[in-house]
Amino acid sequence: MREPFVVDEMQEAVLDSVRRFVTDEILPVSADLDANTDPEESFSWEIVEKADAAGIRTMTLPEEWGGIGADYLTTGMVVEELAMGDIGISVVMAQTLKIAQIMMEALSEDQQQRFIPRFRDDPRGLLAIGITEPENGSNYFVHGDWSFNTRAEKVDGGWKINGMKHFVSNSNRANVFLLFVQTEKDKDLFSGSTCFILSNQTPGFSLGQVHNKMGERLANNAEMIFQDCFVPDADVVGEIGNGFQILADFFPASNAYAGASVLGNAVATYEMTLEWAKNRIQGGKALIEHDGIRTQLAEMHMMLDVARTYIRKATWAADNRDTVPWDPALGALPKVYASQIAWQIATWAMEIHGGSGFMKEIGLEKRVRDAAAFLHSDGVNRTLFLKAADYLYRD
Repeated sequence: MREPFVVDEMQEAVLDSVRRFVTDEILPVSADLDANTDPEESFSWEIVEKADAAGIRTMTLPEEWGGIGADYLTTGMVVEELAMGDIGISVVMAQTLKIAQIMMEALSEDQQQRFIPRFRDDPRGLLAIGITEPENGSNYFVHGDWSFNTRAEKVDGGWKINGMKHFVSNSNRANVFLLFVQTEKDKDLFSGSTCFILSNQTPGFSLGQVHNKMGERLANNAEMIFQDCFVPDADVVGEIGNGFQILADFFPASNAYAGASVLGNAVATYEMTLEWAKNRIQGGKALIEHDGIRTQLAEMHMMLDVARTYIRKATWAADNRDTVPWDPALGALPKVYASQIAWQIATWAMEIHGGSGFMKEIGLEKRVRDAAAFLHSDGVNRTLFLKAADYLYRD
């Protein structure tokens, strides 16, 4: 069902490698990791190290930096395949892959030389981006008078940062971070925030609680705490007060990667349900022989193909911004649609499985919990609709 979107031999080879990785390294352990009550124990360094050995962790770095230079389209395909194994692993890698792409475009040559080897050369090297705060979540997707509560004060030679971020994917695991904080007090976060790059060893930076999530448990999200955290002027990314332009210029596929994660989980849910319908006998015949079930499965198939096509359009467009005008709605809507159909497929799958779908031993309930994550992750859907509407109808 996925092959028509493989457009060249390189992508096909990459995806074959990723599928083997999912089969050999993720599927055998994902349920047990998910079942751990301590969220930190649901994370697996072993999987990260094996992803490094397979070339997945650094694949978006250019060849001269040790990667394969995977573009947005290929990376989106990889993210979907990883989520077929587990949505949490997909998120861990998607965050790292996309931030590596940003670093190659947004960092100065000096910053690249200092921070990219730190990430690249550590088999456990992961990346994270600190934006969301307790008081600022989805509102950073739409313009208003609000500003970040995490603030940086100019001091001799750099900036002193105080405040907190939370819900940040990979934040308790990453060794390099991009951080968005308020640097101009009298402006909103769109015109008065700045991006910094820092390592996990930066004095004044510490971690708070690791959030105990309903689903997507193989990815950790945690608080980032800054107490007089000094970051030198050399580690300002871009221009002071222009942090959000970095997101606009170098973050085009973030939403599509989120959509690819939830899509991969939905594909696995569909395939599990299809097999169940072929083998479960009710009313004297397999479930799939009942017209209502068979047509519902066909509708699931349709929704998955539409979601994938939308995501492919967004990632292809991100790769071709120099030749094709970029549609800003593609930075908001593919994830919305994918998460909506994924939730619909999850609930239909539960109904088709009957009472068995409610039991942990089948494995479907995990897929349902995981599907719920992206109704809000990477932006609450209602807010993303507003973001897209502002782009579409602002004139």
